[in-house]
Amino acid sequence: MTIADPFDAIADPNRRYLLEELRRAPKTVNELAEGLPISRPAVSQHLKALLDCNLVSVSANGTRRIYAINRPGFDRLNLWLDQFWA
Repeated sequence: MTIADPFDAIADPNRRYLLEELRRAPKTVNELAEGLPISRPAVSQHLKALLDCNLVSVSANGTRRIYAINRPGFDRLNLWLDQFWA
């Protein structure tokens, strides 16, 4: 399986919003959808794109799926950006 490009994932403003919300605290799809003018299924699709490039992780808590920032997933972005400051 090929990992999606994280730069493509963060190009979408809805995905950036999701990352900003998850930076504050882990949340469910329903909690994340409250702040967006898109449907819950659309939020789930955006979260799938972020999962595919390892920028977020998901865990189960009963029937709820809790999404959180996956800090190691940002290493690829950080390595690329750091080359401009070295």
